[in-house]
Amino acid sequence: MSTEPDVSVQQGSISDAAADAVVVNLFEGVRMPGGATGAVDAALNGLLSQAIADGEITGRLYETTVIHTGGRIPARRVVVVGLGRAEEFNLVRARRAAGAAARAARRAGARSLATIVHGAGIGGLEPEAAARATVEGTLTGLYAFTRYRTRGQDGGGRRVESLVVVEHSAGKIAAFERAARQAQVMARATNRARDWTNMPPNDMHPGTLAETAAEVARSCGLELEIIAGEQLLAAGMGALYAVGQASQHAPRLIRLAYRGREAGGIDLALVGKGVTFDSGGLCLKPGDAMDWMKADMAGAAAVLAAAEAVAALRPALNVTFLIPAVENLPGGRAFKPNDVLRTLDGRTIEVLNTDAEGRLILADAVAKAAADGAARIVDIATLTGAAIVALGHEASALISTDDDLAAAVERASAACGERVWRLPAWPEYREQFKSEIADLKNTGGRAAGTITGALIIGTFAGSVPWAHLDIAGTAWHDRGKPWADAGATGVGAAALAQLCLDLAG
Repeated sequence: MSTEPDVSVQQGSISDAAADAVVVNLFEGVRMPGGATGAVDAALNGLLSQAIADGEITGRLYETTVIHTGGRIPARRVVVVGLGRAEEFNLVRARRAAGAAARAARRAGARSLATIVHGAGIGGLEPEAAARATVEGTLTGLYAFTRYRTRGQDGGGRRVESLVVVEHSAGKIAAFERAARQAQVMARATNRARDWTNMPPNDMHPGTLAETAAEVARSCGLELEIIAGEQLLAAGMGALYAVGQASQHAPRLIRLAYRGREAGGIDLALVGKGVTFDSGGLCLKPGDAMDWMKADMAGAAAVLAAAEAVAALRPALNVTFLIPAVENLPGGRAFKPNDVLRTLDGRTIEVLNTDAEGRLILADAVAKAAADGAARIVDIATLTGAAIVALGHEASALISTDDDLAAAVERASAACGERVWRLPAWPEYREQFKSEIADLKNTGGRAAGTITGALIIGTFAGSVPWAHLDIAGTAWHDRGKPWADAGATGVGAAALAQLCLDLAG
């Protein structure tokens, strides 16, 4: 697990920054650098422009080039990161470019880092948003999961200990300091979600997830309630109990609550799927399909990390955070195809596939949120492989019964550099999961699988405005990226915290 660098903002020229490495940038096709990059080039007697002329620096997206300064400026090295084509530049690329540059600096041995803000000049981005993206991207780019390594730490033994954002204009310093503070909270949320999702299932099971939530509640001053094992049956949550009943680790419903204002009820409920390992149950997955099933609790990790962030940001909003936590395993006590399960709101679900378990545990959790009086409900889950087929690994699927809530989720995600794509929720899709013997069944078949899987959950929100994020394609990277290690991405953690900020106004 990574240690976060100290972050500060200072006025001045990047060419004067006293750091092991300074980061500047270049758009593709630019032959003569300007702005801060040009200032560094001038201080280096044209080293950067010569490398551009020689084709060693091209500005291609996420390309990084390390130049040794030879004592011409205080920094020992300059990292030039490519921003790609100017007309395609956005906050997503600003974050990723910052991450790629930070990782290159760390590989070169830098312990202190100074950077300009990416995209606030000719990139056309709003300066404060660009500053936040630069800091967030740097901090998430430096993340490394090292808990289980007996040798080597972050970046092969190297760790960046400090980050300074350098801005020439005195008028922007206050805004950049504001952006940096928020970026630290959001990056910490993303990285915390990655830590928990990357944990192996023998160490992160429903019991340890509940213990982790209790630690968060204690440290952040949040209310905590845990309903475990047969208490779930007594409370009426038969679907949640059934999915986890075969495991030695009892299923749980974890509830945290943040009160940001004195009066009123629950403004928002955030619900995260917490399947700490998914074997598929009796409908057993093939072996290679279990490779990353420890990440089937990425939604729960996002919600728990968002709870931490909300406690730090203190929006004037009342929020509950619900995590149904289970292991879905085979065995003599496992729930079975053809079982009929009774949910918290009294409705029954016919089980056709025990590997469609996420919607079952979320049905009870969402019903709980509705019964508690939440004004809005958002759930997040690694729900369907169909989401990967539809959108690949660049966007999460969004399904919602409320246009205003859907738009709020889209705005919050965009502010955090995360892409979502809304799919339809037409009532005709509900015909696919009608059951012959129960109120509904737990799968609507292959057609529109992402939509029907979501709408099964949404049924239990009743008339409450509801939105669902399917992060099956975005929660995990099989291979490392220029801006991030392989493994958990922490998607959704920052966006959910941002949603709380936005709804609080």
